[in-house]
Amino acid sequence: MMTSVKANMELPVEKKEEKKAVSDVGAWAMNIISSVGIIMANKQVMSKAGYDFRFATTLTAFHFAVTAGVGYASAAMGYSVSKHVPFKDLFLFSLVSNTSIVSMNLSLMLNSVGFYQIAKLSMIPTVSVLEWLIHSKTYTREVKTAIFVVMIGVGVCTVTDVSVNLKGFLAALTAVISTSLQQIYIGALQKKHSCGSFELLSKTAPIQAASLIVLGPYVDYFLNGRNILDYTYTSGAILFIMLSCFLAVFCNISQYLCIGRFSAVTFQVLGHMKTVCVLLLGWILFDSVLTGKNLMGMFMAVVGMITYSWAVEHAKTQAAKTTTVKHLEPNASEEEVSTLLKGDLELGKTVKY
Repeated sequence: MMTSVKANMELPVEKKEEKKAVSDVGAWAMNIISSVGIIMANKQVMSKAGYDFRFATTLTAFHFAVTAGVGYASAAMGYSVSKHVPFKDLFLFSLVSNTSIVSMNLSLMLNSVGFYQIAKLSMIPTVSVLEWLIHSKTYTREVKTAIFVVMIGVGVCTVTDVSVNLKGFLAALTAVISTSLQQIYIGALQKKHSCGSFELLSKTAPIQAASLIVLGPYVDYFLNGRNILDYTYTSGAILFIMLSCFLAVFCNISQYLCIGRFSAVTFQVLGHMKTVCVLLLGWILFDSVLTGKNLMGMFMAVVGMITYSWAVEHAKTQAAKTTTVKHLEPNASEEEVSTLLKGDLELGKTVKY
């Protein structure tokens, strides 16, 4: 009878873990698909061969405006709950986030593509160091090794020519630090105010949209010398801009969701799967050339991501075992030790790293 009761007690836990696993996979799938989709849509919107809408900062403002509209509609219809978040926190986050957007665009303009890619790769160790300084977070040797393999792999398949100048270096440095802080801030705000990813996004999107609508045209004029008021909108351009905004909603939601559920470091590491997907889709859809170097780099990156996932789970298991041993009574029997360790190994699967 005891066995039957135990089985009945364990069943809901298993279902809960299964449901959460599907949700995690869904969050990552949403982020990868929407991110890759928005890159492809923006390539059509902004390239000379497409609609030549080279106003990246203003386009980002459109993205946040649509996201804010979706958040407002969701709250009005009762699909989401609006929680109070102090304006000071929202303003500081929006300031850091907008600094990230503007400095990334400046870095792309002032630096070679190779150095721009190196700057993006440096966000992984930067986030790790900032997490250590701000939250005293440490990483196992296996996790560090996996991060290194991912960085090398992505670097091999993306970095080509590398040239740097002082202005470009300062822009890249600002971009790396502000982007890293923005991603850490997303998780910190969700924990601090006990709010969900979509609830927080609904609060920050209107502020970012309003500020970028004002600043965007000036930043874009500085970047490419063109006035957005002189742009001639065609039906095709409007359609692809709307598609870009639609995909941005899912991209923003999934980013907040993944960082809130995992960590900024995990988001950076596994997020490079998007780089691999973009390279492959470029080869399939746009006849881009894939060299042996590209393929070797992509293979290394994927191996590094798989190793990283294993290393994080291994760290959770070890932490659970250590916690159990510390809390065992000195005279505990071997059977009690075995039972408690088994229980913590199961719980370790759901502990957030």
